[in-house]
Amino acid sequence: MRKLGLIGGMSWVSTGMYYDRINRIVQKRAAPMASAPMLIESLDFCQLYGIREDKEWERAAEVLSESAKRLERAGAKALIIGANSMHKLYDDVASAVDIPILHIADYVGLAIKRAGHKSAALIGTRNVMTESFYRKRLVAHGIDLLPPNMANVQVLDKIIYEELMVGKVTRDAERAMKTIITNKAQEGAEAIVLASTELALVVDVDANVLPVFDSTRIHCQAAADWVLEQELVN
Repeated sequence: MRKLGLIGGMSWVSTGMYYDRINRIVQKRAAPMASAPMLIESLDFCQLYGIREDKEWERAAEVLSESAKRLERAGAKALIIGANSMHKLYDDVASAVDIPILHIADYVGLAIKRAGHKSAALIGTRNVMTESFYRKRLVAHGIDLLPPNMANVQVLDKIIYEELMVGKVTRDAERAMKTIITNKAQEGAEAIVLASTELALVVDVDANVLPVFDSTRIHCQAAADWVLEQELVN
């Protein structure tokens, strides 16, 4: 198996989910006592939370790039960034190292395409839903994306940042997500993309009114495939 590096801590909740799911896949497919060779650097999310200004994003790019370099020097042969929103900095981080970084949105787009869906609704944090860095990766796979509802953006930011990222799961959040997904189905979406790594905590991924593509689950599958030297081919 190949050694994978994970830039985590964004949040610690999702980092734990990554470690658990990747290892469960590797154990199931490799051997009962197998575990994935991984290097994890869990960043202090206080340095990266609530970024709005360009200078703050430049500083965040430096933080993630330095983390990527440390993981590469420690022996990682590929990297994953354990947060959808921080893929805004993908190009900066990728240019700082000589090893591949598995882009979460590319694998999500590939999964939707393989399932035969043509349109989807993107659900995540404000920058993921409203900026182009994530959306264009899905569009490149032939996926039409519904426009974001700004009222949903406010609700989702509260659920993600104030609740899920600190390990809080509520029934109110579950009900809010059901309403958002039901509305997206009525608007014509064929599928839902959970583009925040913690959202599966309040969404039933396997039983919903629409097919749900959980970015965390898909990213972990891609990571496990890479560890087991079974990379996906477009």
